[in-house]
Amino acid sequence: MSEADPQFSVVRGTPTAEELAALVGVLFARSRPAAAPTPAPRLSPWVRAARPGAGGALVRPGADGWRASALPR
Repeated sequence: MSEADPQFSVVRGTPTAEELAALVGVLFARSRPAAAPTPAPRLSPWVRAARPGAGGALVRPGADGWRASALPR
């Protein structure tokens, strides 16, 4: 296809220059492939344990939970 061949043509109506520019912008944006979402960074066990409700809490629940947290699991 040469540069003289139009990529699209207006079949009906007389659009203004602004309307044609908007149409070209939309067509250009739709022609690009969507970017793949970036995966969430993996957190170290140290960071996960410090977050509340993460399931890896270092302190065990209970009256002496702080003391039990030092014992082997």
